[in-house]
Order: sequence, then structure tokens, then C-alpha cells
Amino acid sequence: MKKYLIGSVVGGVIVFLWQGLSWMALGVHDRGIKYHPAQKEIMKVLSNSTTEEALYMMPSAPTKREQMDMRTEMKGKPWATLIYHKSYDAEMMRPMIRGFLVDVFLVLTFIYILTRGATPTPTRVFSASVALGLSYFLWSPYMGHVWFQLPWSMITGDLIDSVVAWALCGIWLAWWLSRPGNKAAPISA
Repeated sequence: MKKYLIGSVVGGVIVFLWQGLSWMALGVHDRGIKYHPAQKEIMKVLSNSTTEEALYMMPSAPTKREQMDMRTEMKGKPWATLIYHKSYDAEMMRPMIRGFLVDVFLVLTFIYILTRGATPTPTRVFSASVALGLSYFLWSPYMGHVWFQLPWSMITGDLIDSVVAWALCGIWLAWWLSRPGNKAAPISA
């Protein structure tokens, strides 16, 4: 059990560090968030007329029936999605702790799946790790592209993060799980 916890914590650190580097130092996500020259005017209208924090699609309608009816008249016209928050909170400690704990949990879950039956080979660990990263990307950011036409510039950083972070984690886990002293029984179910 100790080897799986160590593997999870170190793997979580690797994934977390990559995420931090990609957002804060490497500029992987710089093209994903755009500046709008009329942002002051837009924010003034939104803050004066919006009371609920939510994801908004514009144009839209209050009921599902009216939304379905609008689809025909919207065809070929501009539209937007917007996430509105009442106030900005620059405090980063809580999101960083939560993000790190999620990364550790994901790596622990991945190790649990990998070790069902026996210790996996390094090649299997690495390829499964990259496949897991691609699965994360396909399930969430890419589905946003499929259903809400999220621009490629917005999700390219997520693709890079998914592949690189989980490939680096896969390299670590391939080495860690296959070490001679780490050939132990799988985690009990």
C-alpha cells in the first residue's frame, strides 16, 4: 500500500506542477482567453442586469420550448456563451489545494486500475497513462468543442496539458511501479 501512496503523491505533484507551469510560466493557455476592447461596457451592462452567477448562452429564451423555437432564427447569426461571476476572488490557496488533492486522487485511482491482477509492465503503464490523459481531454474540453463549438484556441492548451502531464506521470509510474522492490500484490478491492 505504501508504494501506491508514494506513487500517487509523487504522480500528483508531477501533474500539478505541469498544470502550474503550463498556465503560469509556459504560456500554453495564453491563446485560450481573449481580451475584448469593449469589456468595460460589456461588464457594466452585465453587472447592472445580472443577479445570478451562471453560464449564459446568448441569444436564448427562458423556456426549453422557446429555446428550441429560436434555433431556426439563430442559424447563421452570431451567438455567445458567457460565465458570469458577481465578484473576482484572487485567493489561490484553496483552489491550489483542491487541485492538488484531485490530482493525487486521480493518480491513486489510476494506479488502482493498473494494478488489478498484477504489476503492469512499464510500457503498459506509460501508454495507459497517455490514453487516460487523452480520455480526460476528449470527455470534457473536446465535448465542449463538439456541442458548444468552443474554439480550438480555447482547448488546445487542455490537449497539451492532458497529454504532457499524464505522459510525465506515466514515465514516473512506469519506473516506480516496476522497481524490483515494488513488485507487490495489487491493492485489495
